[in-house]
Amino acid sequence: MSQSDLSPLPEADHHCDVLVVGGGINGAGIARDLAGRGWRVLLCEQDDLASHTSSASTKLIHGGLRYLEHGAFGLVRKALMERERLLRSAPHIMHPLSFVLPHDPRTRPAWMIRLGLWCYDHLAPRDFLSGSRAVDLSQSPWGQPLHRQWRQGFVYTDGWVDDARLVLLCALDAAEQGAHILPRTRCTQLQPYGGGWRATLERHHAFTHLPTRTLTVQARAVVNAAGPWAEQLLRGTMGVVGSAAGGARAASRGAHLRLVKGSHIVVPRLFEHDHAYLFQGEDRRVVFAIPYERAFTLIGTTDVDHPGDPGVVSVSDEEVRYLCAAVGRYLRRPVSPDEVVWRYAGVRPLLDDATGAAAAVTRDYRLETHTQPAPWLTVWGGKLTTFRVLAEQAADRVGTLLGDPRARWTTEAFLPGGLLQAGSDTAMIPASPVAQLRAFQARLRQRHPWMDLGLARRWSQAYGSRIDLLLDGVRSRADLGSEVAPDLYEAELFYLRRHEWAQTADDVLWRRSKLGLHYSPAQRQAVADWLAAQGSG
Repeated sequence: MSQSDLSPLPEADHHCDVLVVGGGINGAGIARDLAGRGWRVLLCEQDDLASHTSSASTKLIHGGLRYLEHGAFGLVRKALMERERLLRSAPHIMHPLSFVLPHDPRTRPAWMIRLGLWCYDHLAPRDFLSGSRAVDLSQSPWGQPLHRQWRQGFVYTDGWVDDARLVLLCALDAAEQGAHILPRTRCTQLQPYGGGWRATLERHHAFTHLPTRTLTVQARAVVNAAGPWAEQLLRGTMGVVGSAAGGARAASRGAHLRLVKGSHIVVPRLFEHDHAYLFQGEDRRVVFAIPYERAFTLIGTTDVDHPGDPGVVSVSDEEVRYLCAAVGRYLRRPVSPDEVVWRYAGVRPLLDDATGAAAAVTRDYRLETHTQPAPWLTVWGGKLTTFRVLAEQAADRVGTLLGDPRARWTTEAFLPGGLLQAGSDTAMIPASPVAQLRAFQARLRQRHPWMDLGLARRWSQAYGSRIDLLLDGVRSRADLGSEVAPDLYEAELFYLRRHEWAQTADDVLWRRSKLGLHYSPAQRQAVADWLAAQGSG
């Protein structure tokens, strides 16, 4: 027994069964699953929810077609099994998305592409996503934006997701089932105590003139879902090195993280149709060009090792030039770095498998559990599409650690706002998420005839059936309060502050929404000023 188990400490400010450290997709997903099983859960995140990796993805729900080339059939099948399940769970923030893959015989022969797509179609069952097919691009509208040389191609279907809102919905679901969600709360110390863990948390406000608050938490188990900071938390804050666990890497039997930066750029819309493109580069990497926010095209991603602080990341000019050139190789309309209206990068905490090229590092995950010096679980790696099954397996492991396994529940569950069907008869819900959303939008405008189509679309795609919370007491546009920025009213800002933990303009304009793309600097500043006035009040 360690000295910390013998020395009495003051009563903790909060007691819980599980402390989850990390407010990205894995941490929020695990907190949701645990709370739904009846565990007392507290989640802390050092910044805003989804501030880092989980809001900096390519925003796809996909199996990972290119991973087949690396032999990752198990990972691809696991992700494909999740695709339609996720699309059904939150049709307001996710939708099917078809991809056009022009064939370049210099990089991969056509038979290899056909074989890969056949495997992609058949590794998991599909209910509403269409299978792949060959297409004559010289006779197709999808070939119109391309250089004449790209005459043959393939089309397949995956899904698109608002990644930051997916994290938020998991946190909302956890909170509605009793979990405590603490954004902007850093875990500064973890020590074993009384058979569990004593944590020191520092809560800070987005507005730095407000005081920091320190609180202590007594937890029976800890989940380390800190993403790029997982090793740092394990070795430093938890002090596992030298303990009975034998150190982070030794305890993990060699598992540790390889931090890889993925960068994206957004430019004015490059094509008019609603399909995305998957382009094969001459270096055999792939680059996506995706319709984004109605008026833009999202281009990404790169794979660059990131040896520095995972909290300090940016898109280099070299990466911008690379992405522009990769797209320009296929599209008639050249893309210049000067056209980039937004660039973002995230550090992906990949499970290091000693692969040489960053692009080939596995996107799979590993869950590591130990009972000494007290029960803990660490998440290594992972990808957006597999978050639910990762969380389910993690909750199983935590239940075993606590000696009380509890039943799984998320397989057919909806995320907050995702049940768009009128009434409670879920058996009558249309199979297509797109059909569900369109029907919901029509009902929304019937109930609120003052609402124009643009606002109805944005709100339904952000909040789904939770729109009733935002519109509580609203009978006309005048009831929404002042229009702080175009189509952004005080009623929505109050909702985001009260229900979605938003404090700053970045929280609202770049994570809870992407309105920042559509606003001028002056309009973005107006939102910042409004929130600052509320936060200081």
